[in-house]
Amino acid sequence: MKKYGAEFFGTFWLVLGGCGSAVLAAAFPGLGIGFLGVALAFGLTVMTMAFAIGHISGCHLNPAISIGLWAGGRLPAKEIIPYIVSQVLGGIAAGGVLYIIASGAAGFDVTAGFASNGYGAHSPGGYSLAAALVCEVVMTMMFLLVIMGATDKRAPQGFAPIAIGLCLTLIHLISIPVTNTSVNPARSTGVAIFAGGWALGQLWLFWVAPIAGGLLGAAVYRFIGAPEK
Repeated sequence: MKKYGAEFFGTFWLVLGGCGSAVLAAAFPGLGIGFLGVALAFGLTVMTMAFAIGHISGCHLNPAISIGLWAGGRLPAKEIIPYIVSQVLGGIAAGGVLYIIASGAAGFDVTAGFASNGYGAHSPGGYSLAAALVCEVVMTMMFLLVIMGATDKRAPQGFAPIAIGLCLTLIHLISIPVTNTSVNPARSTGVAIFAGGWALGQLWLFWVAPIAGGLLGAAVYRFIGAPEK
C-alpha cells in the first residue's frame, strides 16, 4: 500500500505542477512562462518525485510507463492494476485542486481546455489525428527507453531522476504544439474529467497511443539493452 500511496501523491504532484503551470502561469499577462516554462515544470515534477519516491514505488506516475515496465520485465503483472488506479486517482485529485484554484480568478473558463490534450481543432497547432497519434507513440516510446536505460543496474547510479526529468522536458518542448503533450493517460484523464466535452471525447487517443508507445519502448530496450552473451 505504501507503493500505491507513493504513486498517488507522485502523480498528484505531476499533474498539479505540470498542468498547473499551463493553466495558471503559461499565459499570465506580461510574466507568462510559455511553452518552455511548462516543459520545465513537467520535467521538474518528475525529477523531484523520482528523488522523493523512486526508492518506494519506482516513481512511475504514468499507466503507460507501468505497462511498459511490466513488458520490460521490471514490474510484476499483479501490480499493474493497483499502480494504474493509484495514478489515475492522483491525477484526478490534482485536477480537482487545480480547478478550485483556477476558478478563483474572474473570467475563468474550464471549457477553454484546462490543459487538456487534443488533436485536430483542439491541437495547439492544429495537428491532425494521425500526427497526434504518431507523436504520442514515439514520444512515449523514447521516454520508456530513457527510463529503462537510466535505471539499468549497469548505468551510472544516482543520476536517473535527472535524465528522466530532462527527457520529459524535451518531450514537452517537441510535442506541446502537437497535442499539448500527454505521454501519460493519468495526466490526460486528471484534467479532461473537469474540462468535459471534447476533452473527454478525445481522451481515448491519450490512453491508446502512450500505452502503445510504452510497449514499443520496452521491446526496443529489451533488444538493445540485453547483456551480450
